Amino acid sequence: MKDLKTKQVLPKVVTCLRQPSQGPTFGIKGGAAGGGYSQVIPMDEFNLHLTGDIHAITAANNLLAAAIDTRIFHEATQSDKALMNRLCPPNKEGKRSFNDIMFRRLTKLGISKTSPEDLTPEEVKKFARLDIDPDSITWRRVMDINDRFLRKITIGQGPDEKGMVRETAFDISVASEIMAVLALTTSLADMRERLGKMVIGNSKAGDPVTADDLGVGGALTVLMKDAINPTLMQTLEGTPVLVHAGPFANIAHGNSSIVADKIALKLVGPGGFVVTEAGFGADIGTEKFMNIKCRYSGLTPQCAIIVATIRALKMHGGGPDVVAGKPLNNAYVTENVALVEAGCINLAKHISNTKAYGVNVVVAVNKFSTDSEAELNAVRNSALAAGAYDAVICTHHAHGGKGAVDLGIAVQRACENVTQPLKFLYPLDFSIKEKIEAIARSYGASGVEYSEQAEKQIEMYSKQGFSGLPICMAKTQYSFSHNASEKGAPTGFVLPIRDVRASIGAGFIYPLVGTMSTMPGLPTRPCFYDIDLDTTTGRVIGLS
Repeated sequence: MKDLKTKQVLPKVVTCLRQPSQGPTFGIKGGAAGGGYSQVIPMDEFNLHLTGDIHAITAANNLLAAAIDTRIFHEATQSDKALMNRLCPPNKEGKRSFNDIMFRRLTKLGISKTSPEDLTPEEVKKFARLDIDPDSITWRRVMDINDRFLRKITIGQGPDEKGMVRETAFDISVASEIMAVLALTTSLADMRERLGKMVIGNSKAGDPVTADDLGVGGALTVLMKDAINPTLMQTLEGTPVLVHAGPFANIAHGNSSIVADKIALKLVGPGGFVVTEAGFGADIGTEKFMNIKCRYSGLTPQCAIIVATIRALKMHGGGPDVVAGKPLNNAYVTENVALVEAGCINLAKHISNTKAYGVNVVVAVNKFSTDSEAELNAVRNSALAAGAYDAVICTHHAHGGKGAVDLGIAVQRACENVTQPLKFLYPLDFSIKEKIEAIARSYGASGVEYSEQAEKQIEMYSKQGFSGLPICMAKTQYSFSHNASEKGAPTGFVLPIRDVRASIGAGFIYPLVGTMSTMPGLPTRPCFYDIDLDTTTGRVIGLS
């Protein structure tokens, strides 16, 4: 890539992006592949199945769900001895043996014996009977389609499963813990360990039950063995892009994968630059990037780019709500500098939150044709006043790389002028509540309110030894608060934690803030109305 103004050759650049979920593609289409002259191609493949990684996650997730209910079913109808005989059947010589995954469970139970024949009746019961408490199960089935009618379902209604009915739900595939594991893993061996450690619920005695306890950790890894490899794509101008993982940016950490970042760093070399995606704003994406992803990757960012638009800032300044399917309100397409300036309080909060980690901040202002110079200058001035290292007007949508040269130069300078080490928002030895409250304060909250269920879960995870994990807040992306309608930079609110769950394999605790759905719904007019196939050419219509 060349600097079109000075003709100097800039360093190599590789971008790392998350893979978009197929569900929203047919519902409310995002812009995961970018747009205009800055998009990733082929765009239709990017927004659809790509290499099938999300399908692998769906299959693995649902295999584990089936294993849970199947184990409960068989334990309910068999004695300890019968369970043991079926788990360790005799070979042709009539001898029984443990396989590798069974030795993992024996080690966890503190049993050092190596032959099934040597186990006492008490040890047989401990080994063979997981005694899962159905009310404690947190593992749900998933699918990669927005289907609101699967937010609550009842399973076990068949005649052969009489008495096994329980309520559960579906999540969208990218909300699966397996997706979070894929994004945070560092190697195939590490992924195997993380998948095996995933906790699906508790025994009736209150002990966590894992995928390895169910004997399925190895099979999950086999289903995921190819998904660990990132997909190499390119922009319209030939800039390489590594697409990998797509963790739901509310319920998980919403970042592209550690594996992709490390491959990209190797490709660009010591003098190159890797631009990696952190989903949503500094209250979600950046916070989780710093406190979760950086902890597990050991990598340190030199600069954070905050993307801003005049339209979004006008909304945060008090502009009317944007309604899907309706024309933009006149406030967003005509000059209103005062509205922009009022909305910059939101941008200033993002800048201060990001700078708190010790990185320089560059603001990229995506220019629309309706933006006036006065409005653009207002954003730039506000960003600099809030402490941004630089703020640059960008036109890469219209002009490709040429429209982002100034941004590239600003980022290069920001990276070369880092003066502080990376700072985390909290130490891991804080209690779960102390970590939650540190994050809440960064939003502007004056306090945190815990439901009875949240208190119960925090106590349980602490007793089980999981309190040393980082926190991944499941919160709306539309506001610093829990209330999506609270724009700007609200302060003094009390953050409600209605539940606390854990992704032990991925490696984080996730509190649910207010109401947070993990299965999106389709709107009245989904985008599938516009999607079709040209049966003569084979070209996809409606995705590009």
